[in-house]
Amino acid sequence: MTDSKKFSFRTKCVHTGNGIDKETGAIRRPLTMANSYRLPEDASTLNWSDPNQLVYTRNTSANQIYLQEKLAALEGGEDCVVLGSGVAALAGVFFTFLEQGAHIICSNVSYIAVYRLLQEYFPAKYGIETSLVDTADLAAVKQALRPNTKIIHIETPGNPTTRVSDIDGIAKLAHSVGALLTVDSTFASPYLQQPLALGADLVIHSLTKYINGHGDAMGGAVIGRTELIDKIKRQAMVNLGGVISPFNAWLIMRGVVTLPLRMKQHSETALEVARFLEAQPAVAFVAYPGLASHPQHEIAQKQMSMFSGVMAFGLKVDVATHNKFVNSLELIVPAVSVGHDESLIVYVGPDDERNHFYPPEFQNGHLRFSIGLEAAEDIIDDLKQALAKCGF
Repeated sequence: MTDSKKFSFRTKCVHTGNGIDKETGAIRRPLTMANSYRLPEDASTLNWSDPNQLVYTRNTSANQIYLQEKLAALEGGEDCVVLGSGVAALAGVFFTFLEQGAHIICSNVSYIAVYRLLQEYFPAKYGIETSLVDTADLAAVKQALRPNTKIIHIETPGNPTTRVSDIDGIAKLAHSVGALLTVDSTFASPYLQQPLALGADLVIHSLTKYINGHGDAMGGAVIGRTELIDKIKRQAMVNLGGVISPFNAWLIMRGVVTLPLRMKQHSETALEVARFLEAQPAVAFVAYPGLASHPQHEIAQKQMSMFSGVMAFGLKVDVATHNKFVNSLELIVPAVSVGHDESLIVYVGPDDERNHFYPPEFQNGHLRFSIGLEAAEDIIDDLKQALAKCGF
């Protein structure tokens, strides 16, 4: 595809980054499992660390380049870097743009690896200062700003609370002090939310989740301006070695094709399931941005086209009964991760280390629930029978 800008999102998912294989005439890019590429006749002029030239797969691979082209087009970014996991992408951003003595503001409830990186490792190793705040509260974000703030990092919707942060409002705050706004948009995917269009500088995805969508490959991506992405490629990919394997890049490229269809189905089913759960006397709370009861429902409506497939909820029971409920499920799979074709659920007990950051309803533990592609009635029937086994 020569000019993807004129095509719709769905068409970009199918065609961008794809092309006719010159050797075989295959209409789909082949999997190239090479770790080295033929050098030019005069290799003396090569930049051996060039992340945009096919020399060595630690620098970049053919399948990685195809995937980067597709993801940049889907997010409306100038460029993209694909790495070995979502955590590699996050760590790559922080490693590249945080210098010694810098300050970062981050969502106070976020993916546990982000918490470890910013609260433990980066402060101890590099003297990075971290402020953990409720980024759904613009006033709290503004109050946390410092002259040395270099990044504001948000998850929206957040993991696992589904908190929604105002991307446009926080972008204005970040740029007022010359900081970058980085947005982990994994739970939304590019189909439901476009952070770059709302003012973010970089958008980050765990490709392992919705973008791949099949639960069989790992990867991470960062999309944004070329000048920023080039720095991540050179520092965090080439010289830290966080590269994705060609096979995982090929699998994720395949998965992206159905992203719009899957996200629509995940979202429609999740809303139906969330409404069912909210009506159950045994359910203590349901946190899903598509519900009117969600604290940030209005901002979610403003910056998301639909509300994705992840929710959190709790039962009016103790830890043992939460576990009994999970183990009574027959269709829904007790497993970590989100965005798979099958529905996944995990019970998380009280977080002694970070419990004070969670909304009050989460502080006795919660169930994180990723709605798959099964029929809504089958998911609801499974929830009903598990609740019945727990006496409800």
